[in-house]
Amino acid sequence: MVSIKKNTTKLNDLGETKVIEFIEDLILKKTGKKLIKDDSFFFSLKKVNGLGNDSPFQLVLNSDMLVSTTDVPQQMNPYQIGRKASLMNISDLIVKGVNPQGIIISFGLQKESNISFLKQCMEGILDYTSNYNMEYLGGDINQTEELIINPTVFGFQDTSKILYRKGIQEGDILITNGKFGLTGVGFDILLKRQGSLKTFPKYKKSIDSILNPKDLGQEALILGENQLATSAIDSSDGLAKSLRELMRSNPKVGFELIFDENLIAEEAYNYSKQNKSSLDSLVFQGGEEFIHLFTIPPENLKKAKVAIEKAGGNLYEIGRAISEEKILYLKDNQRVELKDRGYEHFD
Repeated sequence: MVSIKKNTTKLNDLGETKVIEFIEDLILKKTGKKLIKDDSFFFSLKKVNGLGNDSPFQLVLNSDMLVSTTDVPQQMNPYQIGRKASLMNISDLIVKGVNPQGIIISFGLQKESNISFLKQCMEGILDYTSNYNMEYLGGDINQTEELIINPTVFGFQDTSKILYRKGIQEGDILITNGKFGLTGVGFDILLKRQGSLKTFPKYKKSIDSILNPKDLGQEALILGENQLATSAIDSSDGLAKSLRELMRSNPKVGFELIFDENLIAEEAYNYSKQNKSSLDSLVFQGGEEFIHLFTIPPENLKKAKVAIEKAGGNLYEIGRAISEEKILYLKDNQRVELKDRGYEHFD
């Protein structure tokens, strides 16, 4: 339980994780129900009157808010903003092994925004959701001091095929469907250096990873359908925090990673050398990668690789689950403990 000494405690004195724990504690106290810590929210259809009590399906939902001051670099255009707002929410469903089927969106719009901005933003949303044949059901509009886009996406899945965060066993192989470091480079260029593709032409993938995040891939859907993974998480707050979140859901488990080309994108290597930036920070603290991490038992690994390769996807082995409750990575023949906690709001 989060200990708060007085009601005037400010959120930035707590940090995002403790604020969430505070809300969870209140819900537990008021309702007696403990929330599941995961990328999405789950509601068993067994609870719905008229469906019977033997339905194996869950309603799976996610709602992530896009806020202009924290999520939108000034180099991002309205179409890209809309696309990102839908992608970041869909990612949290896909990583659970769930196909998204519908979307509802609440908009907070500035009164001085023009109709062209809204049109382009909507086109970005609709074009991306059409990739999944999602139905746009409606939403809400309000006047706000800055742009806010708050989608809610949902789908349905058999409980046995959902990839929860919880379920890791010691010895499971840690797998990703993408390499890390690109967003770390992209944010450094766009935010810290106020750069662009014109001024940093060698780092197109890194800049695109922020302005035009790559498609999410089918790896999670395949692993879930075939029940090959023991856990999954979307890395949207950075690799360090994603690993910490997996540890929160799996007590007495940690991770040992190999700091090599399976984990690290080539542009991150190059940028680190040319600009004297910490490669470790680019990889572990980037955020908004929308890369999916999985743990797979060793006996399922070959079958998983065959299924993913057949579908044209990617799996990269980056480490394994260990019994030590810490995150270690092998770098220059040494085991280094990762102390970084990852990105937090209210920090």
